[in-house]
Amino acid sequence: MAEAHGQKRGQRGRHPAGANVIQAPIAARAPAAAPPQLAPPAAPPDGHSHAYDVMDRALQGQLARLTHGISPVVLMRAYVDWLVHLSMSPGKRALLVEKAVRKASKFALYASQAAFEPETEPCITPLPQDHRFDQRDWQSPPFSLIHQSFLLTQQWWHNATIDLQGIPKSEQNVIEFMTRQWLDVFAPSNFVLTNPEVLRVTMQEGGLNLARGVQHFIEDWERAVAGRRPVGAEAYQVGRDVALTPGRVVYRNRLIELIQYEPATKTVHPEPVLIVPAWIMKYYILDLSPENSLVRYLVGKGHTVFMISWKNPREDDRDLGMQDYRQQGVMEALDAVNAIVPGQPVHGVGYCLGGTLLTIAAAAMARDRDERLASLTLLAAQTDFTDAGEIMLFVDETQVAWLESLMWDQGYLDTYQMAGAFQMLRSNDLVWSRVVNHYLLGEREPMTDLMAWNTDLTRMPYRMHSEYLRWLFLGNDLAQGRYLVEERPVTISDIRAPIFAVGTVKDHVAPWRSVHKIHLLADTDVTFCLTSGGHNAGIVSEPGHRGRTHQVATKHEADRYADPDLWAAQTPVREGSWWPTWQAWLAERSGDPVEPPPAGAIEKGYPPLEPAPGRYVLQA
Repeated sequence: MAEAHGQKRGQRGRHPAGANVIQAPIAARAPAAAPPQLAPPAAPPDGHSHAYDVMDRALQGQLARLTHGISPVVLMRAYVDWLVHLSMSPGKRALLVEKAVRKASKFALYASQAAFEPETEPCITPLPQDHRFDQRDWQSPPFSLIHQSFLLTQQWWHNATIDLQGIPKSEQNVIEFMTRQWLDVFAPSNFVLTNPEVLRVTMQEGGLNLARGVQHFIEDWERAVAGRRPVGAEAYQVGRDVALTPGRVVYRNRLIELIQYEPATKTVHPEPVLIVPAWIMKYYILDLSPENSLVRYLVGKGHTVFMISWKNPREDDRDLGMQDYRQQGVMEALDAVNAIVPGQPVHGVGYCLGGTLLTIAAAAMARDRDERLASLTLLAAQTDFTDAGEIMLFVDETQVAWLESLMWDQGYLDTYQMAGAFQMLRSNDLVWSRVVNHYLLGEREPMTDLMAWNTDLTRMPYRMHSEYLRWLFLGNDLAQGRYLVEERPVTISDIRAPIFAVGTVKDHVAPWRSVHKIHLLADTDVTFCLTSGGHNAGIVSEPGHRGRTHQVATKHEADRYADPDLWAAQTPVREGSWWPTWQAWLAERSGDPVEPPPAGAIEKGYPPLEPAPGRYVLQA
């Protein structure tokens, strides 16, 4: 199989005259067709539709700012539907009464036993991901009774909001999720008098922890209002403390800067690596501190690495769409890489949204018989959005229309407005634990490079984000073969380059079972790797990182499909980082080492412009 793949690569790199070049079809290099327009609202008979539409969008946009982009219509509709169905379900109500009586009896029995024996087995245990009540103090009265009653109440409401006949599953998920969010607000861990750890520290310090907490709150509020980054983030400046791998910007257009990194070895693999990060994030998550930089790791292993750095869009970029990101982003970067490293196929690497975009570009290239990609690596990137996790709770027609009004009003979606939904997905970890630590205990957790990067926010243009939500999340057009590139559909099954896909166990943005669906869409060899960690920390998983594990297995074109749970059960767990496993996979699909290429190609219109990290990454 490896020989056959190598033979194919050699054949497609052979020019009729004998020169070793990669031929791209004329269609692939032609200017992109104008992206399809979003359908405007239907005009009423009086012909003043635009004025009325502006009025509606302006009001909805202002309201959406107050709700952080979450549509109240979605919540009201779901709860009204739930109440109406519950009122017409006497059996469900009777079951809930029975469960309430049973839980009350169980709690009363526990309370009576705990009064005489503090080590009494609790009547309910938290979910595995809930660590609010782990400390020993929570196991002693009265705090044991407080947290047990809360967990029983939380469980009862979970039962009340699920398995109600007649309500769509999507609405039940919204009700269950939002009810859990409201209950978490009133968790006993969030209050001084009901949190034993906070009470103990308050007594030990004479309330100084609360005084520090007030100072922290005021400082955080002032920074948020002023648009400044959180405390400690200033210790990680781009180009000084992070994004330090030497390189040069060799191409710039309206949307991207392309960085070519300096070689760190005397010889390099002939096939370059082009990394397409998500434009929802700054690229340097893959080039953080020297010890955990994926870019530095790759160049240290003899790879020539190119990185796209996306521009941070503003209001005048509102009409940039998905086709612009594909053409001006991936395709023009690929043209530059081919000019600087001529005659060699490219290893494409895409992270998160960048991986989805790279897949679209690769599918269009495969359709047009453009064989410039040697392989495709997708890092926490989804290609099928049917099981995209709890983020889908915020993506339906009403919610998208609400977000469109918000983006229409200001021309882009600010990451501060996106952050609300993502924080809700992990509110205990990202919101309430921070409230307890910063404001009740008065302790600031030390800032890390990854945390500082996470505060370096970017925006999303109105048109692109609307198209992304409608065509991928709502329509799932890419997986269904309906996604249009240059007015013609593309399909992932056309891709013949081998694929290496990485999912992370705790990913709440791109759940690994969703990433695993690439097996159902691709008709080529797929190597799937599941690594410990979350969406960001699982990818930034350098060798030597404590506690890291991964699983990896290859499904060849002729092999049978294994569903995610079966795959995880039958694939052995390996200790350590997934980086060396992936780098070995790249090396197997690369040629013998050669002299490093020069920085840029002046004679071909790609002169070195300025040192890395460039300008775009510094834009606020």
